[in-house]
Amino acid sequence: MYRAIVTAHIACGVIALATYWMAGLSKKGSPLHRGAGKAYLLSMIGVVASSVVMAGFAFAREMFVIATFLAYLVVITTTAMALGWLALRRKRDQAGYRGTGYRAAAVANVASGLAVFAFGIQQGDALLMGFSWVGIIIGGQMLWRAWKPLAEAKWWLREHIGAMLGCGVATHIAFLGIGIRRLTDALGVPVDLGLVAWFAPVAVSFLAGLWLERKYLAKPAARSLAAA
Repeated sequence: MYRAIVTAHIACGVIALATYWMAGLSKKGSPLHRGAGKAYLLSMIGVVASSVVMAGFAFAREMFVIATFLAYLVVITTTAMALGWLALRRKRDQAGYRGTGYRAAAVANVASGLAVFAFGIQQGDALLMGFSWVGIIIGGQMLWRAWKPLAEAKWWLREHIGAMLGCGVATHIAFLGIGIRRLTDALGVPVDLGLVAWFAPVAVSFLAGLWLERKYLAKPAARSLAAA
């Protein structure tokens, strides 16, 4: 049963990785972009669902570090998936977008991040301590925006882009941190990227966010100045 779940998890992850780049490289709003985005969301639901089961197996086997990290990834990834989808569904209703569910997710991200940080200190695990800040920062930003919503007309686009970049971080961390190692082990050429596999996607996501903001969210005058 566990092997079947892991196989399903890997299959969904491969589809997610492929459709993420299809959506990212296609024209925004085009049929390909929308179709790839929907396929990505569905495949990520499979990834998250299988991760919940895998975290349960890891906890039952007293593999508490792995169980904690998987559970934490489920929280931050599910949040990003939901926000990316809801931003498009409620683009004309920012108050509804930032309702009770939004605030609860914000608190869950902060709480889980703090819990992972405390557990990381207890275990002396640098990965847990470092990555815990993702949830803390995401949740903190959500609480701030719940209190002070974005005033710009394209607030929904900013939220969608930010959420999908967050999803991309989770997708690529899973691939670089786990997928590549299993693939190279199977080929007899083991490769371990270490912490680079976990933190490089975060850095790339930050840079990509700056570029996308300038391209799609900057005011016309600012875009003209940047182009000049």
